[in-house]
Amino acid sequence: MWLGLLLVLVAVPLLELALLIKMGQWIGFWPTIFIIVVTAGIGTTILYSQGFAAARRGVETMNSGRIPIEPVVDGLMLMVAGTLLLAPGLMTDILGLLLLIPPVRRWLGAAGFRRMMAAGTLQTTVFTTEHRSEDGNAPAKDTATSDPSPRRSARSAGPVIDGEFKRIEEKPKSPKNDD
Repeated sequence: MWLGLLLVLVAVPLLELALLIKMGQWIGFWPTIFIIVVTAGIGTTILYSQGFAAARRGVETMNSGRIPIEPVVDGLMLMVAGTLLLAPGLMTDILGLLLLIPPVRRWLGAAGFRRMMAAGTLQTTVFTTEHRSEDGNAPAKDTATSDPSPRRSARSAGPVIDGEFKRIEEKPKSPKNDD
């Protein structure tokens, strides 16, 4: 892994430099600099607007009670795109601009998710509310539910505290003697 990272850190700048030299020879020095500055400016503007949109989608997803996987992956891809756009070079600008296209981000996110699922395991916890029947017995817990995310009602805006409890039937209070 370290060898691959070292190779990328050495190979990418060398390829960028060779590409910039060739492009400068082909179209000239100033047009090459102009293209680099314009692509970085356009990409940064698009990144700024799409970054806020990804943050807004994440908040909306959490408010609806779902896990914000897609907005988080979108935000991560936008951060990578911003880093690539700020790095000087044509190859990194092209890769950064590609990451700004939503279908490309979704495809890469889905491919990465499939790879992570193939490499590991996913564990989910299902939270259910147990209701007692009229005779006081608790029904069997429903373990076949397919909803992996805990739902929060509009009334419970406070923190969620995980715990266990046991319902104890109340005993009638004995009247106190005040003698």
